[in-house]
Amino acid sequence: MAGTTLEEVIGMKKICSLAFKALRLTDKPYHVEETRSSSEIFISFQGSWSVNEWFAGNPFGETKIDLQLFPSLRSIGNDEAALVNEAFLNKFKAILGSSSLENEVQKAVTNKKKIVFTGHSSGAPIAILAALWALDKYRNPNTSQIPLLCVTFGSPLVGDRIFSHAMRREKWSDYFINFVTRYDIVPRILLAPLSSIQQNLEPILQFLNPQSQNFKNEFIGRSNETWNFYFTVMKNAATITSHAACNLMHSTNLLVETISNFIELSPYRPFGTYIFITENSKLILLKNPDAVLQLLFYSSQLSNGAEGAQVAYRSLQNHLSYETELQGSNVVYLDQLEKLPLSTEGSDGSINTALNDLGMSTRARLCLRAAGELEMQKTRNQDKIDKRINDVEKALSDLKDYKEVCEGKKVGYYDAFKLQNDEKDFRSNVRRLELAGIWDEIVEMLKRYELPDEFEGRKGWIEIGTKFRRLVEPLDISNYYRHLKNEDTGAYMKKARPKRYRYTQRWLEHAGRMPTGACSESTFWAEVEELSIKTNNNRLFEDVKKDVVQLEKELEKWIHDKVLSKDVFVKGSTFVKWWKTLPPQHQSGSCIKR
Repeated sequence: MAGTTLEEVIGMKKICSLAFKALRLTDKPYHVEETRSSSEIFISFQGSWSVNEWFAGNPFGETKIDLQLFPSLRSIGNDEAALVNEAFLNKFKAILGSSSLENEVQKAVTNKKKIVFTGHSSGAPIAILAALWALDKYRNPNTSQIPLLCVTFGSPLVGDRIFSHAMRREKWSDYFINFVTRYDIVPRILLAPLSSIQQNLEPILQFLNPQSQNFKNEFIGRSNETWNFYFTVMKNAATITSHAACNLMHSTNLLVETISNFIELSPYRPFGTYIFITENSKLILLKNPDAVLQLLFYSSQLSNGAEGAQVAYRSLQNHLSYETELQGSNVVYLDQLEKLPLSTEGSDGSINTALNDLGMSTRARLCLRAAGELEMQKTRNQDKIDKRINDVEKALSDLKDYKEVCEGKKVGYYDAFKLQNDEKDFRSNVRRLELAGIWDEIVEMLKRYELPDEFEGRKGWIEIGTKFRRLVEPLDISNYYRHLKNEDTGAYMKKARPKRYRYTQRWLEHAGRMPTGACSESTFWAEVEELSIKTNNNRLFEDVKKDVVQLEKELEKWIHDKVLSKDVFVKGSTFVKWWKTLPPQHQSGSCIKR
């Protein structure tokens, strides 16, 4: 939901009621309800109250996301899959495979109904995964996104920074709204390793289980267990947020790196829109995930040690009282974080009051400002890159002119550059190197996540990246094999292909929902060179026949789609020379009849 309005927030009360209704389910994992107008369908998910349904395996219970179900949840250029809580993922996959959930969603999509997924506590991560699955399943680059919303209440964290990064790149973050009360411990639990809280986690989960009223009555007097649990979780949260804050502020203290080398930190990070509910029912809205992480820690700080046990118990009660807590209509938007006041002397009274309601100290405000400043720096980096687009276009235009000249020669674009017999070949090499510098700078920024998360999804840069790759990579391949001394060390694709081409290829494949490797036309000449080396080294044709046949099929398609030019078939080209060395019966292949 872009720009959550006051009316929309107030409308969340009904959704909250449905989320709690699902907690009381005993015979099925989710509840489906339609509005009277039948324009919306609500799907709310049941929670889980055993430890093994929260943690699986390693200290924090994370695993790589299933890219078959969630192909968008990765860093495209860096080719890193997001991490997600394995127990929650397994539960969602079990529901998807053994219930009518997929049919319910398909029916709603067919009837063009808005789908609202919701859940409270450990039901919330299942709602989140269901919403993401639906967004990915019905994602179509040529149509608008399906009408969808996911609203959670007291949700544990679900995925890592790549999880959050991917959602912002896809522009899905606004579809996810997460309500959190100030002291609710559940959204912070997965910041602690299981080993530190295992002793107390089972009774805490049983207290939160709406089906265990008798246990609640017994648990009230166990204040030490509650306080120890709360203190341990927040101690781990302090370590993570301090480490994150140092990174936000670009600290050069070697201790920061040492901590991460010796202490395993939780991989989980917030995502989407967070709405914090203060003790006076004020609603404070925040979208910056780095700032949300800081707020999760600092908003739950105690004012004095004497109230610790009381607040620890209240943190459990708060988790069960969202229906009553969600009464406020005063919404404060925390944007322009880099301008937040550091004290009560700030210019914007409503924001200052909201920060005070959350107990934000000066240090906490500094961390929020650092998160805002980092976001601004990423935007400035993007603006700097955008200003170079004219330089990229000019260099590509020059290379296109060079290619047209080469196509009139007997050897074509690839081989003319490989021979370097003309001044134009030299000037084109200069252009190639200039473009390499620009794109390598972009790649380095992406590797360090120094550009906005949305950058790799921008249509303009995907298009110019594709144009760059198709025009310039053949020159890189030509230069590589021109200087290759030892044919046994060829393998351009395995050893020498620059990241600038891998990244831009992945952008196009992801944008078009194509399988990995579907857009490998720019590496055609590398495949030809490698097959030529293999056949020249007395390899039997039968050993490479499969690869040759596959290349021929791909060549036919690329020529037909006009992503590869016909100068491939010029009489003196590397391709034609190699092709003529193949057995006569194979030379009759259709691609050479041109």
